[in-house]
Amino acid sequence: MTELQLGLIGLGATAVVGVFGYNKWQEYRQRKVAEAVLKPHHADILLDDGPAASTPPAVERSEPETSVETLAQSHERVEPVFVDPHPTMPSDDMVAAPADEPTPEAPVFASPAEVAPEPADDAPELPAIELPAELLDPRLEFIVAMELVEAVSAMDIIHSQRPALVRLSKPVHWVGYNERSREWERLAADSELKVRRLRVGLQLVNRLGPLAEGDINTFITAMNALADELMAVADMPSSRVLEQAAEIDQFCAAVDLEIGLNLVSRGSAFSGTKIRALAEAAGMVLGMSGVFTRYDDSGRVLFSLQNYENAPFTAESLRTMTTHGLTFLLDVPRVDHGERTFMQMTEIAKRFAETLNGALVDDNRQPLSDSQLDHIRREFIGKPQATMASFSLTAGSPQALRLFS
Repeated sequence: MTELQLGLIGLGATAVVGVFGYNKWQEYRQRKVAEAVLKPHHADILLDDGPAASTPPAVERSEPETSVETLAQSHERVEPVFVDPHPTMPSDDMVAAPADEPTPEAPVFASPAEVAPEPADDAPELPAIELPAELLDPRLEFIVAMELVEAVSAMDIIHSQRPALVRLSKPVHWVGYNERSREWERLAADSELKVRRLRVGLQLVNRLGPLAEGDINTFITAMNALADELMAVADMPSSRVLEQAAEIDQFCAAVDLEIGLNLVSRGSAFSGTKIRALAEAAGMVLGMSGVFTRYDDSGRVLFSLQNYENAPFTAESLRTMTTHGLTFLLDVPRVDHGERTFMQMTEIAKRFAETLNGALVDDNRQPLSDSQLDHIRREFIGKPQATMASFSLTAGSPQALRLFS
């Protein structure tokens, strides 16, 4: 072989070795790059070895805003929480209105040191059920709301501030939530029902007039004392109570009417025994107040019959007494379907007049004709009751019975 051939062979072998070495270097370099790229930087809670890898923790997602990326970047189980489970002192973020009550717009009449108690861990959550206006109406009563930590009997609650509340000139109504029946109900002074949700209403107006400032101050003081005793916060409405009471009283004055039909004798006096017989035949009952009363099927008063003279009726006196007049009375705001009830009362009064030989007259002892009776029905019963209905206060309703008492 010539020197040229040997040189070419050596050059070719060198080229082959160089190419092989370059390929091995490239392979090693790519493997290192791949390992660097694919090697995990954080522990994988699904793939890591160890006790937790065999049974991965079940993370229940309770907040839609919690992203998968957030969970993957944490080495520990992430639980959504709203507040520190062991706070050292309450913060603004922790103060929230109860889920079953609207946020009160009025100030709470409680001392600054009082903090709303947290319900017991084993206490069932009370459902959000609206307080019926038939029991307490914010238009007619100053209502205080209390949520108790533990259930207390109605008897103990009502008698707690009795010495202070008996001085009030207006009625106080107690309403509690019955957790068995899941309904609000009026509480009696001797009731042993235990309640954790309490509403107390001070009536703003009755037929004696509007609420006085001294009454509201006494009531607020008593309710704060009761809240301290029950470890609750007294949640009260706005302080515009006296103005509200004055407005309601003005409205009541326009519709508070009592219609009377007088039956007077034309000659001899009416016999007590005949009066009783006619009254009982008309479905009327003699009461302790000395008047006969006609009730509806629900036990509500429709109208009454009393002596035109001063002496009241009694079971004993009716055996021997006589009178020269009777009076049928209908209390307009307290009677449902007043026009129809007035017609029933008129028919019974006419039956009395025919049997006893009497005459129907007005307060001036002037005879009442059918046209005059019809005018009374429309103008003094129908219109006032329509006015009440326009204010969502139906005549004869529980609210009307409380208001016109």
